[in-house]
Amino acid sequence: MQIGDVFIQGGSPGHCVIVVDMAHDPKTGEKIFILAQSYMPAQDIQILKNPSNAAISPWYSVDFGDVLKTPEWTFTKGDLKRFGDFQK
Repeated sequence: MQIGDVFIQGGSPGHCVIVVDMAHDPKTGEKIFILAQSYMPAQDIQILKNPSNAAISPWYSVDFGDVLKTPEWTFTKGDLKRFGDFQK
């Protein structure tokens, strides 16, 4: 995972959120990230709270398991994509 990656699900409705920042603790090796989203029209952007771990919210642990729960959407590890990975 890196800044700029997206969790994306197509369909109607579909949705995506973007990784906007990351940090790590050099002592423990723990890595965390922040997600942002917007809706149409994309006039503003929101940083997402972490509903699964209020102690580190709005940060999420990179070790979130198989399912990533956001306040309005649920993603899986397979939904994480990088723009270079998309087919033309």
